[in-house]
Amino acid sequence: MPFPIVIARLSRLSTCLLRFALALALADASAQVSGQRIRPSATRPPARVARPMKPASDLIERQDPINVTARLLDKVTPDNSRVRVSLSKQRAYLLLGDEIVIDTPISSGKRSRMTPRGSFQVLEKDKDHRSSVYGDFVDSSGRIVRKGISSRIDSAPSGTHYVGAPMTWFMRLTDDGVGMHVGFLPGYPASHGCIRMPSSTAEMFYYRVKVGTPVVVGD
Repeated sequence: MPFPIVIARLSRLSTCLLRFALALALADASAQVSGQRIRPSATRPPARVARPMKPASDLIERQDPINVTARLLDKVTPDNSRVRVSLSKQRAYLLLGDEIVIDTPISSGKRSRMTPRGSFQVLEKDKDHRSSVYGDFVDSSGRIVRKGISSRIDSAPSGTHYVGAPMTWFMRLTDDGVGMHVGFLPGYPASHGCIRMPSSTAEMFYYRVKVGTPVVVGD
């Protein structure tokens, strides 16, 4: 075969091989792109949906009302009364012997400042008592500058002085300030350790106990 013809055929063969290689390369690239498109993405856990917070009113367990045994109320005196407090039931009882004279809801100490359990006695009575620890900083005009402070932790802003929170009908149980007195009852333990009572029952307890009256605080 003449040499020029061989050269021409080899040239055509090279061109065919080059086109074939190019086609394979394009096909491979196309397959990779296609594979990336259809490859499933990594699964992610579904985002958590934040639950709406319940209003405080939904968290408060309704307490039973005050119950007074009228036939015993005139018989109980500071000399024959005793007090029992149930922290689990959030109730306080004024007793005459084993009979309940007054059954009242309370609010005892919250988890960080729980009301101590044990046997106590009334150490002091003060109708218009004010806290020596919890209260407000007020200015010379009586305006509250900082509310709900602790005199053991917080410093008074310039020009203010400390005014203790009112603890009306206070009946002291411990030397460090725990006692029974009028206070807000949200339906669960919420105090700094004291036993909060409704105003009406705090007054009834106050006039029917004395310094030395036994008080038992338990479950």
